[in-house]
Amino acid sequence: MEPILQLRGINKSFGAVQALRNVDLEVYGGEVVGLVGDNGAGKSTLIKIIAGVYAPDSGEYIVDNRRVNVTRPQDATHLGIETVYQDLALCDNLDVVSNLFLGREDTISGLPFMNSTEMERRTIDVLRQLDVKIRSVHVPVSALSGGQRQSIAVAKTILRNARIVILDEPTAALGVAQTRQVLQLIKRLRDQGLGMVVISHNLADVFEVVDRVIVMRLGRRVASFDIKSTTTEQIVAAITGAEFSNGIDGQGASVGSTASVNGDEGADDGNHPAYQHESGKGSIQ
Repeated sequence: MEPILQLRGINKSFGAVQALRNVDLEVYGGEVVGLVGDNGAGKSTLIKIIAGVYAPDSGEYIVDNRRVNVTRPQDATHLGIETVYQDLALCDNLDVVSNLFLGREDTISGLPFMNSTEMERRTIDVLRQLDVKIRSVHVPVSALSGGQRQSIAVAKTILRNARIVILDEPTAALGVAQTRQVLQLIKRLRDQGLGMVVISHNLADVFEVVDRVIVMRLGRRVASFDIKSTTTEQIVAAITGAEFSNGIDGQGASVGSTASVNGDEGADDGNHPAYQHESGKGSIQ
């Protein structure tokens, strides 16, 4: 299976600061990729390049085995790539329907009026598809829980026919029940064949939903792990650059394991993983 999205040799500098160095990334349909790393590792810069907010200084942006030029968020949206940032970009004073169709309102054919009935129907359909339960699609977003708000932001991407959804810290500041709701939503999207990228500092959440973990450190992709065959300690070692004597090398992948270490090149073996977690969990704050 070919990846939907590939980034190859991405470099990005801001003045004298080189934020990304020769970074590779690949996302397949029906998988969740965890993107982890300490603050300043380059995660935010990378997803902004994917989203079209930043243009890379060099490197290739490939969708469906075809090199494309993404220089604006509209370019990424046109390719079916959507990003949900931490602030969710929702208007608290508007109801659910208005938020989902903000800037993309349906109109009655030949008339300058919104087709409220059709927008409501499509809103109910997409929320049912994602198994999102709310009291009414006409309640203001400010009245929803954190988990519901995150679900509404994701539903907005589905209405735009997203093929890849990037979630930036989707469970930050959520309670236990709301976190569970968001993690279940991520699993449902994966089961529907979407490619997912989840940026998170919470390794418990990462082990709960991802199939593969990519670790970044100081602007480089330093390791890639199959979630089935790795441990929290290995990922933490890759994030921090620690070296241990128990068979883990300086880049965080166990020697002789199925994890691939990419170093500066960031190359991955390209296999499409389908794994389940078998090891312990932990979190980094």
